[in-house]
Amino acid sequence: MSANPHDIQARRNIKLVLEYDGSAYHGWQRQAGALTIQEVVEARLGVMLGGRVAVRASGRTDAGVHARGQVVNFYTRSRLGPGEIQRGLNSLLPGDIVVLEAEQVEDSFHSRFSAVSKTYEYHILSRPVPSALLRRYAWHVRRPLSIAPMEECLDAVCGLNDFSAFMASGSEVSSTERRMFRAFIERPRQDRWKLVFEANGFLRHMVRNITGTVVEVGTGKRTPEEFVRILAGKDRRQAGITAPAHGLYLLAVNYCRDGEQSRPENLK
Repeated sequence: MSANPHDIQARRNIKLVLEYDGSAYHGWQRQAGALTIQEVVEARLGVMLGGRVAVRASGRTDAGVHARGQVVNFYTRSRLGPGEIQRGLNSLLPGDIVVLEAEQVEDSFHSRFSAVSKTYEYHILSRPVPSALLRRYAWHVRRPLSIAPMEECLDAVCGLNDFSAFMASGSEVSSTERRMFRAFIERPRQDRWKLVFEANGFLRHMVRNITGTVVEVGTGKRTPEEFVRILAGKDRRQAGITAPAHGLYLLAVNYCRDGEQSRPENLK
């Protein structure tokens, strides 16, 4: 870049929406000795923009977890416009990571701290026989599921709750309370189930632990009343299994809700 101060571009904040298949990656965040999505995105941006780029994400996704709407942002002094960045980055990225959207946002925007809620969905294939095509994208549950008791469980998690019972052991957070705005079931096909969760924040493995316990209710191993007691008891040891990572998708990160744009408490 020229030393002429008139040629120096002001720093710009670029927001990207990413879709990725997490099967080949050890999650979002950079880790020594493991391939991560953050590492790949930052490396390709560095090639395109001519220098090291630090990318901030709305949150970490674990190994094997997918995303339809992961939001990230980074700062650059490049002259390239958002559309050029999107096209250029997509030409450099592997096929399992795609930039769906790119835009310039205000300098104060932070992909994590500006968010007011996130939406995850968990995919289940419920039938006796597994699927060769869905083995990396849905949890295969062989036993039939009963929807009514599962819906009772999802109704119970809505609102402000302490989700200690569904937090991965060893997690360090300042508060285990989260506000669940929505939790419901969709059935796009007879043998396909989607559990959808929107909250102001999620504890580590929270969706997978809730899902694992809800499925145990759906198969008759537990009752909805037992699920409610587990939630109130705040003891992870009493809850069910952790659903596999490959059925989980970060669906969307939301930056305004009901006309409000303030940062919610406990967003993680």
